[in-house]
Amino acid sequence: MSQKNIRNFAIIAHVDHGKSTLADRFLEMTGVIGKDKQEQFLDQNPISRERGITIKLAPVRMEYNLNSSNYILNLIDTPGHVDFSYEVSRTLAACEGAILLVDATQSIQAQTVAHFNAARREKLTIIPVINKIDLQNADIEGVTQAIHDTFGFAREDILHISAKTGIGVDELLAAIIDRIPPPTSDSVNLRALIFDAVYDEHRGVIAYIRVKDGVVEKGDKVQFIQSQAIVDANDVGYFTPFLEAQSRISAGEIGYLVAGIKDIQKSRVGDTIVHPDSVATALPGYKMPKPMVFFGVFPKQANELVHLRQSLDKLRLNDTALSFADEYSAFLGSGFRIGFLGLLHAEIVKERLRDEFDLELLFTMPRVLYKKEDEVWLEPYMQLSVFVSRSYVGGVISVCQKRKGELIDIAYQGDQAILYYKMPYVMLIRGLVSELKTISSGFASVDYELGDYIPASLAMLDILVNNTAIDVLSELVYKDEAQYIARIKVEKLKESLNKQQYRQVIQGTIDGHIIAREEISPFRKDVLAKMSGGDRTRKDKLLDKQKKGKSKLYTTSKVDISQEALLSMIEGFDSRS
Repeated sequence: MSQKNIRNFAIIAHVDHGKSTLADRFLEMTGVIGKDKQEQFLDQNPISRERGITIKLAPVRMEYNLNSSNYILNLIDTPGHVDFSYEVSRTLAACEGAILLVDATQSIQAQTVAHFNAARREKLTIIPVINKIDLQNADIEGVTQAIHDTFGFAREDILHISAKTGIGVDELLAAIIDRIPPPTSDSVNLRALIFDAVYDEHRGVIAYIRVKDGVVEKGDKVQFIQSQAIVDANDVGYFTPFLEAQSRISAGEIGYLVAGIKDIQKSRVGDTIVHPDSVATALPGYKMPKPMVFFGVFPKQANELVHLRQSLDKLRLNDTALSFADEYSAFLGSGFRIGFLGLLHAEIVKERLRDEFDLELLFTMPRVLYKKEDEVWLEPYMQLSVFVSRSYVGGVISVCQKRKGELIDIAYQGDQAILYYKMPYVMLIRGLVSELKTISSGFASVDYELGDYIPASLAMLDILVNNTAIDVLSELVYKDEAQYIARIKVEKLKESLNKQQYRQVIQGTIDGHIIAREEISPFRKDVLAKMSGGDRTRKDKLLDKQKKGKSKLYTTSKVDISQEALLSMIEGFDSRS
């Protein structure tokens, strides 16, 4: 089909504004699926369906007839949560247009603005759409005004739909064809961007590609520019939404390519596919995500370490935000230090490792990436945006001040307010979002961008049991919070440890100075029970002998901490939230 009859577009929106429901209506109205199919059809990942949120981009090719002309509509459904913004950036790099979806009952939220800005940076044509107009509490006029004021769209260009009932979706399909420009190409030489990929145990890497220039045919020799690997295109085709083999994919189209690659390092997301010896240059990809939350991850069974490494390699193929390096703990053994974009990203990866690779893992406390220059600690800051009703502004300010936030600006849009803060990134993993949700009765939404590294008054807090440091419990803390945190940790560890034959002394220290201390007394055996008599001197000798024995145990016994005790300390530790 001619490029002029192709439209490549994405649906972008805040979480729960109706992206997946709208995708369902598109699939129904173009005949891809029947009305009896399950909802959120493109969310085939079990975790995604269980949570009711999109966590993975999903492409699909649809055919649509308008005014006696046939069109190919390539839709890529995207996540809405801030942790998966990198998925959106990959999608937008493969498109010419985007539908900006706004809930008529919730109006503009944090990710609405973030995704709009990302689409603008890619110079995409944006179609503003108000969804859920069929609901009784829909504020169509108010949301229309907010979209006009915030983004500058003309009121008459804003479409009104109900993705659930199908109201206005026909008009939206017509607008996609009318407003979004068709793809263009600059050369006959093949250039295809890999915007996603998955690993199949039998077929190897399946690369999701947008062909910018030229044609790739089944059986062609192709080369990956970054890795320089030259392979055969064993299979090419479209997403319908399942893989449907074709003889070729041409410029302007979105599809897949299978080349029997088992080494995932040879085919990375963001790479450009060309023909060998071609003069074609690499396509501009997208900004690579930067992991900012780190966990120590250890297999519960030591013999699963290799399996864990292989599983992480496969996940990293289509999750470029995932990074990992070897790590060793004296108490947990060998594992990995894994970087994530946020806590939800970490939760999803943990569930995928469990469900897809049958791995049971231990995750340590989350940490952020600090730097040290000239003996000065530096911590990452973020530019935080909080969208909330006017009535909750005071509560939000109180929470953010407590979290070391610096208010930059407040903007008002009708009954809504947007508060802009500069704040340490670590506050995100210490329950900031949960507290903002609580103070706003669940209505606050949050977006953030990473900022600069700023000097911070930090110190390394170590937790020791009988003078042995428990490595997985050590962490950098603010000096003004150190004593409070140390006290919580030693008290919690005291509750978790079992009594032993020797005394257990639990300490929290900074630079060798003890700032918190607890003690667990040993079991006491009644050594006098078998004595039928004797004077006080003999009894004192037995008691003194027992005391010396326990003192020796204190200094020579190996610290024994059960996995259950460590788990109670490292998984979900958030007493400061």
